[in-house]
Amino acid sequence: MIAKQLTVGQLAARSGVTVTALHFYESKGLIKSNRNAGNQRRYPRDVLRRVVVIKIAQRLGIPLANIHETLKTLPDGRTPTAADWERLSAQWREDLDERINKLLLLRDKLTGCIGCGCLSLEACPLRNQDDQLGEHGPGAQLLEPGKS
Repeated sequence: MIAKQLTVGQLAARSGVTVTALHFYESKGLIKSNRNAGNQRRYPRDVLRRVVVIKIAQRLGIPLANIHETLKTLPDGRTPTAADWERLSAQWREDLDERINKLLLLRDKLTGCIGCGCLSLEACPLRNQDDQLGEHGPGAQLLEPGKS
């Protein structure tokens, strides 16, 4: 007979996440547990899938606050469906696309940095492109694509 709930150790083993990480996720409201008569944590089986999504999202660089907000939209008490996950991933897609574009710009502009050693802030294509931010005061400022 399959147990309806997982112990913290079982959840850690199945998800590949440490027990301390699970406790941290719970303290941040990312996952929920129940307590048995001995006051030990027991996790509904649907929490396993949530933990995996948390780890994937973290690997993509999505902040825990964003992960938390997105997970709050999922239903409690049942394993999320494929449609739930499709909706969840769509919420992150725009942010990921924006970060990918920024990384591509950074990669493409790095060629001009070879040999510079950041001694040429006036001509730096990453920090002070065409000196667009010179009027905002001294020091290098990151110019984001599409903003001036």
